[in-house]
Amino acid sequence: MTVIDNSPVKSPAVDTCSATASVRPRPDGRGRYTISEVAAFTGLRAHTLRWYEQIGLMRQVERSHTGQRRFDDQDLEWLSCLTMLRLTGMPVADMVHFAELVRQGTRTFGERQRLLERTRSEVLQRIAELHDTLTVLDAEIDSYADARRASEGA
Repeated sequence: MTVIDNSPVKSPAVDTCSATASVRPRPDGRGRYTISEVAAFTGLRAHTLRWYEQIGLMRQVERSHTGQRRFDDQDLEWLSCLTMLRLTGMPVADMVHFAELVRQGTRTFGERQRLLERTRSEVLQRIAELHDTLTVLDAEIDSYADARRASEGA
């Protein structure tokens, strides 16, 4: 059995995901980005971006005079946060709830923290399960390697 430290990590007080730095350069939209630029930058499909807005994962994105969505740097940071939350396995319903809490402001810090701590605990549990699975795979690989060496030496 794998044991992983489950104690909460103390982090400096920052707004959720605002400190998230992207390793990819931003599109050259000078602070305003089309949906295709954001899709290329994030790896999300345009349909997914529209759906995120529709279900409340994103605030209503500004529109140009022709009605086209114009994302800004804050939207890109938030999408980066959403992508990471999705990678944790957080259900979309919990992500929507989290987004609603963020929009409600500082009075929801406690509830947001509890939601993220619960997600962190679930991630640590999955990591432990994956580590145990990896141990089994390594044993199987070693057993096949030993069997192959034995058959080649016979």
